[in-house]
Amino acid sequence: MSLFVTFFENLYYRPKWYHWPVALLLLPLSTVYASVMWIRRVAAKPKNFGIPIISVGNLLVGGSGKTPMTIEFAKRFEDAAVVLRGYGRRSEGLFVVSEHGKILVDVNISGDEAMLLAKSLPKATVIVAEDRLKAIERAKKMGAKVVFLDDGFTKVGIEKFDILLYPPKTPNMLPLPSGPFREFPFAKRYADLILREGEDFWREVSCEGCDAPMLLVTAIANPKRLEPYLPKESVVGRMLLPDHSWFDKESIEKEMKKVGAKRLLVTQKDAVKLEPYGFDMALLKLRLRVDPKIFETLERWVEKSDTGK
Repeated sequence: MSLFVTFFENLYYRPKWYHWPVALLLLPLSTVYASVMWIRRVAAKPKNFGIPIISVGNLLVGGSGKTPMTIEFAKRFEDAAVVLRGYGRRSEGLFVVSEHGKILVDVNISGDEAMLLAKSLPKATVIVAEDRLKAIERAKKMGAKVVFLDDGFTKVGIEKFDILLYPPKTPNMLPLPSGPFREFPFAKRYADLILREGEDFWREVSCEGCDAPMLLVTAIANPKRLEPYLPKESVVGRMLLPDHSWFDKESIEKEMKKVGAKRLLVTQKDAVKLEPYGFDMALLKLRLRVDPKIFETLERWVEKSDTGK
């Protein structure tokens, strides 16, 4: 990754004393940005789509477990649809990635997160679109009984049940670009349910095929969060790319040869883009263990929404 990206990831998630002068310099811009987001939220008139909509989002940029949490929720419902923007995809417009588990497009069209959702939810429908309102309408027409919005907290024009994910620590509480917050931190009061990592849900990571010298190749936000889960004795090199980046096969092959790696070590999100290249890959598999009371809360809300129609 570039020094610029690395600097800001450290400012947001692991700030040192020398990061704060830059944060203070950017603070006027951060205040303007967060104020605009605040006015936008207060002025919004959310649209009711006549279908239960559950948003899984966060206030911070970067990985907080939104996609694996969406998977845990959506797989518990029949006729569920997942709607997301599809960041980093090589396409524009609305695409049905999968229909009731049948995958209809490739990863270039879907993007990495949408393809991971489609492969992880064999009974659900996954739709990508810049315009989430159109995607919800399409999901309804396709027979969805409940819609999940992956990364939907800032979509203030949609009437929904907002779930907000919070990391164990937030060392920088400033809005973008001085800090990682997409809005003022007090915007969390608009969430219907706040889930804190370490209290309401826990990450469980396993490493499959991690018995050979490996090159870690990943394009996720804040890749240093993988460090606690790496089999460090087997990781002989690292290629860390910005979030949602696409991979170059020749560059990876050169780096593998340089460090003596026999296999790649990747996350599930990276694997869906690397599979076509035919590399031997070990997999860091993440699933979330969620307090069962959370599922009960969601099921009650969906049942109540259906009854209230």
